[in-house]
Amino acid sequence: MYDNFAIQLFEGKKVRIVWDAEQEKYYFSVTDIVQVLTDSVNPRDYIKKMLRRDPELKSKWGTICPPVEMLAPDGKKRKTQAADLEGIFCIIQSIPSKKAEPVKKWLAEVGAQRIDQMIDPELTFQMDVEDYRRQGYSDRWINERMRSIEMLRS
Repeated sequence: MYDNFAIQLFEGKKVRIVWDAEQEKYYFSVTDIVQVLTDSVNPRDYIKKMLRRDPELKSKWGTICPPVEMLAPDGKKRKTQAADLEGIFCIIQSIPSKKAEPVKKWLAEVGAQRIDQMIDPELTFQMDVEDYRRQGYSDRWINERMRSIEMLRS
């Protein structure tokens, strides 16, 4: 169901993203987005406080933020609270942050990139390589990774 696990960077901070091919939409890690918006040391605590402050958001939380399988920081796949673009925008509205507008623009760019990738699949490969470089992986590691991915697709 979920494929194209990815990490996008926003101002140097990692945001986990997964593409749901069945529903044809992205899901973003809620804790990663909250961390980007708030610079909170503990975004999970921030989310708990935010839900206490906003009863309307709390009543919709289970619908807005379903558990989605994503890559955890240790590289294993785990269920993570995630939200699609509509859900992320609801969350952004509940967080007073000067980063809200830049995050909205960044989300629009991520969506535009996906459309470009659907038109030209080679872009997916190129973007993966760029993402791995930004994350500090060596060219040798990247080449081996891309070969192994290609073998899996064959």
